[in-house]
Amino acid sequence: MGDKAHAHPGAAGGVPAAGHPSAVRNVVLVGPSGSGKTTLVEALALTAGAVNRAGRVEDGATVSDYDEIERRRRRSVQLSLVPVAWDGCKINLLDTPGYADFVGELRAGLRAADAALFVVSAAQDASSVAATTRAAWEECALAGTPRAIVVTHLDTARTSFDDMTRICAEAFGGEDPDAVLPLYLPVLGPEGADGHAPLTGLTGLLSRRILDYSSGERAERPPEPEQEGPLRAARDRLIEGIIAESEDESLMDRYLDGEDIDVATLIADLERAVARGSFHPVLTAAPAAEGARQGIGTVELLELITRGFPTPLERTPPAVTTPSGAPRPAPVCDPGGPLVAEVVKTASDPYVGRVSLVRVFSGTLRPDDSVHLCGHGLDATGHAPRPCHEAEIRVGALTSPFGRRQHALDRCVAGDLACVARLGGAETGDTLSPAGDPVLIEPWSTPDPLLPLAVRAHGKADEDKLSQGLARLVAEDPTLRLEQNPDTGQVVLWCLGEAHQEVALERLRSRYGVQVDAEPHRVPLRETFAGPAAGHGRHVKQSGGHGQFAICEIEVEPLPPGSGIEFVDKVVGGSVPRQFVPSVEKGVRAQAARGLAAGHPLVDVRVTLLDGKAHSVDSSDAAFQTAGALALREAASDARIQLLEPVCEVSVLVPDDYVGPVMSDLSGRRGRVVGTEQSPGGRTLVRAEVPEIEVGRYAVDLRSLSHGTGRFDRAYARHEAMPPQVADRVRAVSAAGGSPGA
Repeated sequence: MGDKAHAHPGAAGGVPAAGHPSAVRNVVLVGPSGSGKTTLVEALALTAGAVNRAGRVEDGATVSDYDEIERRRRRSVQLSLVPVAWDGCKINLLDTPGYADFVGELRAGLRAADAALFVVSAAQDASSVAATTRAAWEECALAGTPRAIVVTHLDTARTSFDDMTRICAEAFGGEDPDAVLPLYLPVLGPEGADGHAPLTGLTGLLSRRILDYSSGERAERPPEPEQEGPLRAARDRLIEGIIAESEDESLMDRYLDGEDIDVATLIADLERAVARGSFHPVLTAAPAAEGARQGIGTVELLELITRGFPTPLERTPPAVTTPSGAPRPAPVCDPGGPLVAEVVKTASDPYVGRVSLVRVFSGTLRPDDSVHLCGHGLDATGHAPRPCHEAEIRVGALTSPFGRRQHALDRCVAGDLACVARLGGAETGDTLSPAGDPVLIEPWSTPDPLLPLAVRAHGKADEDKLSQGLARLVAEDPTLRLEQNPDTGQVVLWCLGEAHQEVALERLRSRYGVQVDAEPHRVPLRETFAGPAAGHGRHVKQSGGHGQFAICEIEVEPLPPGSGIEFVDKVVGGSVPRQFVPSVEKGVRAQAARGLAAGHPLVDVRVTLLDGKAHSVDSSDAAFQTAGALALREAASDARIQLLEPVCEVSVLVPDDYVGPVMSDLSGRRGRVVGTEQSPGGRTLVRAEVPEIEVGRYAVDLRSLSHGTGRFDRAYARHEAMPPQVADRVRAVSAAGGSPGA
């Protein structure tokens, strides 16, 4: 974008603290799994002089994928920060996972960043870009994040920069195809034996210079005469797009009058158009060749970041309130203002303990500062393991992370990012503010985890560590939800997908030393009487001493759904003494809680005590409790017990092309489609009622059915009668000692 190369600004591995927000650029790399985000971070770090040699994902040697789980899986599973220095700026590169299961890490990265590099692989076809990439693009759009597009893998056979630019314009440009235009054009070398021409350089459309990398070093030269025509046409379209999207009417008039606009003015308009989120320049990049100090296009990307991306001063900060919820003025990105900072990520280090990645929105954070820590907790997000929390804490050492290494900082100014170790009980999403004037930042939205994982401790030694390990896991990851199900007695970890489950289990084992076993998730079923019945409870025992004597007669009748258990006393003549009537009720309710046919709680019945007998010496509270339970069991033996299953209200949002398969699939799950409605972007919202037992793995199945483009929400609606054939199957599983309702 500029006219000169930049020298490497510093020694590898360390970036000094930023002195002012204007010298900070926070950039998140976004894109689907396999698009090359982590490799691009390595290439940018190499070009900036932050590393001496670029690592490879295949070797598990990259800076950003430093976690052992990532090294083993050869893919990112968490947000990581790699700061580099370039042209007097500190650039915080935030590498995010591309897999849909880790969208929580992506949203944390979007919260911390002020702009995004959207990475797209040229090896993808049009349908793949539309299916797997649009969701990530929409995440950026919802967060209001300015974006540039980086096309990777142009070194792959049968790839085309022009085709990928066109695909991106169609997928992301909406109604304005000139909102997505290339800033540089690739220069290709001679075709090889496979018919593929390698990428050897770039053509800068604004600078009108050829950036030649064919010698292994970046060199600039003017274009050849035969290149002038295509270059001029592409440049004119780019300039018109930049001026139009920046809404600079005076500059448009000057340009239409034939004035030659200088590059500095065009770059200023480019920055304005990008910051508004209305224009998305397209660039390309490739890793450095063996022994080279620069990858193709990496200098140009760093120039775009420093000269074309917005600074933290240009970002609208999130709204704040008092801890009680009263509105407060929005924070200003001023290092001298009151402190407003947020924990955007929490991780555990085996040596340091809990480490918090903090974004400072206002003020300056320093070691040994006394600050107020305030968190939304369970009330706001539904995912935290404890209620809203507040504490006065002292800030420990500040560091700048670089992979596994941490470099000490003496301060973190507004707009910058830093890590803080042992920050009290800080959790992801917590706010740091002045001790005497606390505020609370509004939380960012997190997807509701809808894939259940029931776990139990592997052995006795793991039982004591399980609850603590799960609590830490959920505190680190807001997209996990922990549930202690009172009906089934299971400990359930709700996740976003199978990969999310696997990583959660692996972290429990490796980080917290907790061995757990996964077990089938049980759905809380209920039982009820299908019709009226009567029962006789007789508990008479004589063992030589004080005996037991209690007899009762009951009648059971079904009630409307949601009625619970109703107990009615209709005893006349004192056949059951008044002091033992509550005992009969206690016995009936205890048996109802244990279940009758398949071990599920009994609901929606009226139990009427009609008659009974007592003994002046041998009758007791315990005896009548037992008699009440026996009477209810006998009534059940002569009646048809109906199983009730929970039914969910399910809302599925999918592209129009998948509406038919989704509705067919829901019908196959015993679902009832109750309506559809059109949504923006060529999507349809399908509403249905589906038994919960049928949607346990729907998060996985919908992703497969819609090729990753669909999402759904669900909410409990009611319990209703289970079909006889399904109920018989559940009873058979229960009788065999399995997990009823699984």
